[in-house]
Amino acid sequence: MIQGQPVAVSLLLFAAARQQAGTSRATLSGSTVADVLDIARDRFGAAFALVLDGSRIWVNGEPATSETLLVEGDEVAVLPPVSGG
Repeated sequence: MIQGQPVAVSLLLFAAARQQAGTSRATLSGSTVADVLDIARDRFGAAFALVLDGSRIWVNGEPATSETLLVEGDEVAVLPPVSGG
């Protein structure tokens, strides 16, 4: 895979990810989903990283993998598992 240049994307955080990060949105740079999530782990800490490990990741409303390439303006969403009650 050819990795592109880092681009600015919006990281959207929901439920427990939002709680652990202390925000619902951040602008980060990376060329892949993995790049952006690594930066988010560093920025938001260990508790956020634990939530991230069990979360699904979507880019622009579609399921994504860590290898998904990003373009300027993409939205990367972190969707933790939801517990019912």
